[in-house]
Amino acid sequence: MGSQKKRPVRLTTQDREELVRVTTTGVRGASMIMRARVLLALDTSVGEVDSKEVIATRLGVSGETLRLVAKRFTETGGDVRATITRKKRDLPPVPSPVTGEVEARLIAMACSQPPQGHARWSLRLLEKHVALVEDIPGLDHSTIGRILKKRNCALT
Repeated sequence: MGSQKKRPVRLTTQDREELVRVTTTGVRGASMIMRARVLLALDTSVGEVDSKEVIATRLGVSGETLRLVAKRFTETGGDVRATITRKKRDLPPVPSPVTGEVEARLIAMACSQPPQGHARWSLRLLEKHVALVEDIPGLDHSTIGRILKKRNCALT
């Protein structure tokens, strides 16, 4: 009962109807339906709520899931839609340093003559030479290998 005392979930009749609609009709993600069921089970506006353990076993989720859904409900200010949908990402994904131009320069370097004293290019040798070129970002030898493999370039 701890989380229900700290973060009680009180739903309006309109919110309850929306959650019942989410759980019974349409095609939605399993996690969205699970969170909607958790909110319906934790709702204190319809009467006494079962204990956390009983709700968790009935819904097939952990007690931690109950706590997190109740926490998210209070963080969103009681917004049911924001609670059951996926959270937006805080940071945007990091763009890859490998662009088409970088790929082309790397492939041209791999197809050129190896430096003096070397019979052929190796991935580590390419990595060292890429680090020396100023307008190409520093790439790891495994990244270089992936780029060359993607373009069917063999180091011979």
